[in-house]
Amino acid sequence: MTTSPHVPVLLAEVLAALAPRGGGIYVDGTFGAGGYSMAVLETPGCSVYAIDRDPSAVARGRAMEQDRGGRFTMIDGRFGDMDALLRDRGVNQVDGVALDIGVSSMQIDDAGRGFSFAKDGPLDMRMEQAGPGAAELVNQTGETELADIIYRYGEERLSRRVAKAIVTARKEKRFERTGELATVVRRVVPRHPDGIDPATRTFQALRIAVNDELGELERGLAAAERLLAPGGRLAVVTFHSLEDRVVKSFLRDRSGEAARPSRHQPHAGRGPAPTFTLLHRRAVRPGADEEARNPRARSARLRAATRTEAPAWEGQP
Repeated sequence: MTTSPHVPVLLAEVLAALAPRGGGIYVDGTFGAGGYSMAVLETPGCSVYAIDRDPSAVARGRAMEQDRGGRFTMIDGRFGDMDALLRDRGVNQVDGVALDIGVSSMQIDDAGRGFSFAKDGPLDMRMEQAGPGAAELVNQTGETELADIIYRYGEERLSRRVAKAIVTARKEKRFERTGELATVVRRVVPRHPDGIDPATRTFQALRIAVNDELGELERGLAAAERLLAPGGRLAVVTFHSLEDRVVKSFLRDRSGEAARPSRHQPHAGRGPAPTFTLLHRRAVRPGADEEARNPRARSARLRAATRTEAPAWEGQP
């Protein structure tokens, strides 16, 4: 279906949720290799605005613009700013927003980006390739704060042990390489029976912290709420529980599905009118065939909803 070198996870399910139509305007907030964008553009007459903060992804998108007859626009920026980015281009409402959260396969596979513990490279992890990277975080953060980051964003139960080992090791030599950090973590975290590398959770935590990924996700969901037209669709694919929890909580609140007050106090806790209607009661997961073809798909979850006519919850979390 797509000329992208990487087929995105849950592609058919995301397209079903977005339901693209001729004349519609869609946002691919995490362009990456362009899989979702190219698939949406197969619907005649629609247009796509793609957003990415990774310069490599932006360059790929720029190269694709000329071949799409003005129906595809690549934007350098963060999806948390999508409403402002499109407003600058004269677009105030869209018919669909797709988000594929987290690090891309291409970023992981490029050792020079420093995302992977499996390939030695510079300890970087910056999606924008600008600002402080993982090396600064690892070498300059105090032990207690570092342990909190690893626990909060990596859900690593041995976070204090890991932080202590890092602080001890950096007294002898500054961390510069992913291999150096992975080696230290593996010394203090036992290998999991299912074969997951002991460094997995620590690397995830550092990546999320370096790129403020959960904060960006929260901003992106609120921006999509402001940008989507009534009847517009939001489709979000996540790959671990921290991301999915943010999306689930947002859509439960915005759809009125959050815990309701007691029937004895029917007006207590009543908030603004719901801005979304859920398309699925539960997260959509990939089928066995897709999991077999693409191991990365195993942890994927899709949540989707339709925008109502109610105004956005400005100032709400």
